[in-house]
This record gives sequence, C-alpha cells and structure tokens, in this order.
Amino acid sequence: MPDDASKQTLHRYLRTARDVLTWKLDGLGEYDVRRPMTPTATNLLGLVKHAGVGAAAYFGEVFDRPFPEPVPWFTDSDDPAGDMYATAEETREEVVDRYRRAWVHADATIEALPLDATGTVPWWPEERRHPTLHTVMLHMVAELNRHAGHADILRELIDGAAGLRAEVSNLPDEDAQWWAAYRQRVEDAARRAAG
Repeated sequence: MPDDASKQTLHRYLRTARDVLTWKLDGLGEYDVRRPMTPTATNLLGLVKHAGVGAAAYFGEVFDRPFPEPVPWFTDSDDPAGDMYATAEETREEVVDRYRRAWVHADATIEALPLDATGTVPWWPEERRHPTLHTVMLHMVAELNRHAGHADILRELIDGAAGLRAEVSNLPDEDAQWWAAYRQRVEDAARRAAG
C-alpha cells in the first residue's frame, strides 16, 4: 500500500483542485456565478456546491465519519440535480462556507485514517463498494480536476478569464490580438479538415 508520502501527494492535489473551484468565482457578480452556461445548466457556484456535497459524502459517510451538520444542499428526490446549482435563497457565502467546512472535515478524515482504511460507498456497484481511502482520494482528485476543468471553461466563456490558478496561468503570455489570431488559425484548420 502507498506510504505517507503518497498520501501527502494525493492530499496536495486535492487541496489544489478544490481551491481552483472557489478561485474561479472571484470577481464575478451573483448572476455570473449562478447562470447556466450549458444545456445541462452547468454553472460555477453549482460546481462548488456539488464538490462540497462530494467531500461531505466521500470523506464523511463513506468512512463512518459523518459530516457534523445537516446537508440540506444534498440532492433530494424532489430535485435530482439539486446539488448542481444554488437556489435563489442560498447565498454565495453560504455555499462557499459549507464547501470549506466540508473540506475541513475531509482533511480531518484524511489525516485520521491510513490509506488502506476501508469505507463503504452505497451508491457504487457492489464489486467496488468497499474502497480504501487511497482509492477514494484518487477518485476525488479525478472528480475535482474534472470539475475544475469545467470551471475553467465556464469562466472563460463568462468574461475571458483563463488560467490554472491565480499565480500561474499556464497559458502563453500573449495579448488579445495574438489570441484572436490563434483562435482564427484553429477555426481555419477545423474548417479545412471538415472539407
């Protein structure tokens, strides 16, 4: 089984991805953090809410360390996608604060348990229902990075802001004119390839 260094590495990747989700909200108004940007209504604040639900479930319920407060923001039968958006009554601050509290709880679970600790994920198929903490951490690294990618694209569509994190864009440092020309080159290549 992986050692403490592996656990620290996985935990670092979890922290980085979860911080990206909240960073993508910075500087946007209420409408922009909530507005549906895809046909399935994917939105920035909803991604934060969903990831908070995931943290509370995977690092709480799964390892019999329940999140210490009610999770009214969890999907219910009346709204099967209720964890993917913030209602008008939920403030951004409430959603982000719950998200952060869920991750504090997740951090405590990660610190308390060895990587080979086994949990139960009732919503997974029987053959995979009893993963280790190591497996759950890997699952959540993948899940968070998937949603961080969604957030990257949504934010770019909203106001053009793009980048890996506040201090590192991970993009060529070029001006708007260069990016417009680059986009046109990509568009031209796509059209030529399509015939």
